[in-house]
Amino acid sequence: MSLAYTLLLIAAIVVALGWIAYGIWWYKMEQEEKKQPIDAKKTEHLNKVKSSFEEYAKKIGDYKLKPYDKKDINTHHKD
Repeated sequence: MSLAYTLLLIAAIVVALGWIAYGIWWYKMEQEEKKQPIDAKKTEHLNKVKSSFEEYAKKIGDYKLKPYDKKDINTHHKD
C-alpha cells in the first residue's frame, strides 16, 4: 500500500472518530437542555421576534408593485 493510501485511510478514520465524538457531545447537550426549565426571558424574546417577523411578512404580502412606464427604461440610452 502506498503512502498516499495510508494517509487517506488515517484521515478517514480521524474524521469518522471526530463525527462520533461530535454526535456524543450533541446528544449530551440535548439531554441537559431537556432537564433545564424554560427561561421566561428567553420565551418573551422569542415571542417578540415572532410577532415582529409576522408583521414584516404581512407588510411584504400587502406590498403592491407600482407599474412602470416603458419610456422610463430607455431614458438612459442614446440611440
